[in-house]
Amino acid sequence: MKNVYDYEPELLIKKVAEELTKLEHMKMPQWALFVKTSVARERFPVDPQWWYLRAASILRKLYVLDKSIGTNRLRNFYGGRKNRGHKPERFYKGSGKIIRVILQQLEKSEFVRYSEKGTHKGRKITAHGKKFLDGLVKDGSG
Repeated sequence: MKNVYDYEPELLIKKVAEELTKLEHMKMPQWALFVKTSVARERFPVDPQWWYLRAASILRKLYVLDKSIGTNRLRNFYGGRKNRGHKPERFYKGSGKIIRVILQQLEKSEFVRYSEKGTHKGRKITAHGKKFLDGLVKDGSG
């Protein structure tokens, strides 16, 4: 039996993104057409469905790590090296607003919940979110 760990990540993310476009709570905001995903990027994304791909990637990341993750750790994951001309390249974090809004939308869809247990605050995938991803893996082949 296949699970998320066995499935090819790129194929899974594309498949999940297609399903997220059908959900009522997952809508790309108007401002998302004009923003860069990080300070390190030179231009905004060219793919019109990039919002759903990022949401699917975040959902998969929450599933794989299976612990509370905050916006700041996800900003590190989606950051990159900035070309600073003749100066050496430097790492910059990704956009926190994009990640925060996607996490809020995933919460409304009940795939993610906010957990404040102990010292690890952040969001964690719910059983409904795991079932959603596992169902998509069982349907297809990868």
